[in-house]
Amino acid sequence: MWQETLPKAWESILSRIRSFEYSQKNAVLVPAAMLGVGGMLVYWLRSRHKIKTIEMGDGWWGSGERPLKGKEDESIRPFKIETSDKEIEDLHRRLEQARYAPPLEGAAFHYGFNSSYLQKVVAYWRNNFDWRKQVEVLNKFPHFQTTIEGIDIHFIHVKPSYVPHGQAVQPLLMVHGWPGSFYEFYKIIPLLTEPAAHGLNEGDVVFEVICPSIPGYGFSEAPHQKGFDTIATARIFHKLMNRLGFKEYYLQGGDWGSRITTNMAQMLPQSVKGLHLNIIFVNKQGLRRIISVMLGAYVPWLVGLSREDVRRMYPFIQKNIYELLRESGYLHIQATKPDTAGCGLNDSPVGLAAYILEKFSTWTDKSFLHKDDGGLESKYSLDELLTNVMIYWVTSSIVSSMRFYKENISKVSRLTADARVGVYVPTGIAAFPQEIVHTPHVWAKEVFKNIITYSYMPRGGHFAAFEEPKLLAQDIMHFVRKVEQL
Repeated sequence: MWQETLPKAWESILSRIRSFEYSQKNAVLVPAAMLGVGGMLVYWLRSRHKIKTIEMGDGWWGSGERPLKGKEDESIRPFKIETSDKEIEDLHRRLEQARYAPPLEGAAFHYGFNSSYLQKVVAYWRNNFDWRKQVEVLNKFPHFQTTIEGIDIHFIHVKPSYVPHGQAVQPLLMVHGWPGSFYEFYKIIPLLTEPAAHGLNEGDVVFEVICPSIPGYGFSEAPHQKGFDTIATARIFHKLMNRLGFKEYYLQGGDWGSRITTNMAQMLPQSVKGLHLNIIFVNKQGLRRIISVMLGAYVPWLVGLSREDVRRMYPFIQKNIYELLRESGYLHIQATKPDTAGCGLNDSPVGLAAYILEKFSTWTDKSFLHKDDGGLESKYSLDELLTNVMIYWVTSSIVSSMRFYKENISKVSRLTADARVGVYVPTGIAAFPQEIVHTPHVWAKEVFKNIITYSYMPRGGHFAAFEEPKLLAQDIMHFVRKVEQL
C-alpha cells in the first residue's frame, strides 16, 4: 500500500533498481541504491507520523497582573527550613484542646481514621515528637527556591559525593503527589546518589536528584490565580530543569507526580531521556475497554492480560470497583469544593493528621482497613508520618494542595490537551500490588508507546518511595540502564 503513495521520483529509483543486471560491474551499486531508497522510505514514514506534543505556552500565577516591564528574577536561592517556639507552642495548644468522637465498637478503619488510635497518635505528637529534630533531618539535603511564572518554587537538589572516573551522572527529577511531599523521597535519594554505599552498585548508574514541591504544596508558593493544573506544573518544572542547566533528564513520579511527569514527556519529549512511573493513568474508555474487562475474567489471553493482571484485577465488579469508590470519596470533595473542608483542616492539626494519615493506611495496604491502628506503624514510624503532616501544617498548604484536584478534574478529561497526545519517550512502569488501581501492560501501551520495562513489583503500595525505597530504586536503575544501552 505504501508504494502507491510514494513520490514519482522514488518510483523512478525503484524501477531503475529493478532493471539493473546483476553483473560484477553493478553488484556494488544495487546495495547502495537500496540503502538510499531505504533511508528515503524511513524519512517518509517518520514524516507521516509526526509526534504530537502539548504546546508549552506560558503562564503567570503570581498575585495581581503580570508586570509589563522587568525580567523575572531567575536566581537560585539557598533555602532553609526553620521553626520557632511560637510555632511549636501554638501546635501544642491546639493538640491539647482537641475533641474526639468515640468510635463504633469493632469499627477498626472501616469508617475512616479510628479515633481511639488517633488519640494515641496525638499524645505521641504532643509529648514525644521533636519537630526541631525533624527540621534538622529535613535540612540534611540542600534546599533551594527560585521564582518561576510569579511564584516561588521550592526544591531539593542532591548530587553524588563521589563519581567513579568515566561514569556519567544522570539528572533525575522526582515528583511527589497528594497527600505526600518532597519528604517521601528522603529514603530513596541516598540509594540513587550513592548506590555503591547501599549495595546497589550493579553497574554504572548514578544520579543527581532534584525533588521539587508542587506549587501549593509545602514550601512552594501557592498559585494566586485559577486554573493551575498539571500542564502548568509540567511547564514550570521544565523551566526549573533548564534553569539548573539541564538539557536532557530522566523523570520519575507517582500520584500527581505521575501525571505531571507524563505531561512533561508530552510537552518536550526531546528533553526527556526517559520516564519512570509507579502508577499510570489511562483515560481511554469505550466499548473496546468494556469488552476487554468482561472477557479478561474468562479468557484473559484473548485480550492480552497476563496471569498477574488477572490476579490483581478480578473479581472486578465485586472487589475493585467497590474499593475504588471507598477510597475516592476525598477526591469528589476536593474536585468540587476543596476550600470548604480545607478551612477546617487548616485550623485543626488533629483533623489534618486524621485526614492525611488515613490515606497512608489503606493506600499502603488494603487489608489495613481491618486493623484498629490502620497498620500505620507496620510500614512507617510515627516520626516519619508526622513529619509529612507537619510540612502541610507549618506551611498552611492543605487548602491549596486540595485545590489541585479541582483545577484538574473539573475539566472533561477527553477534551484536555494531554488526552489527545501519546507518550513516545522511553517509559518504565513499576506496578506495585497494593496500588489503588492496576493498569495492565496491554492497556498502558494505548498511551505509552515506548515501554522499555514493565515490572510487577513483589510488594508495596501507593507511596512506593516512602514504603519500599530499595525496590523502587532498583527498578529505576534497571530501567535507566536499559535506556542507556539502547
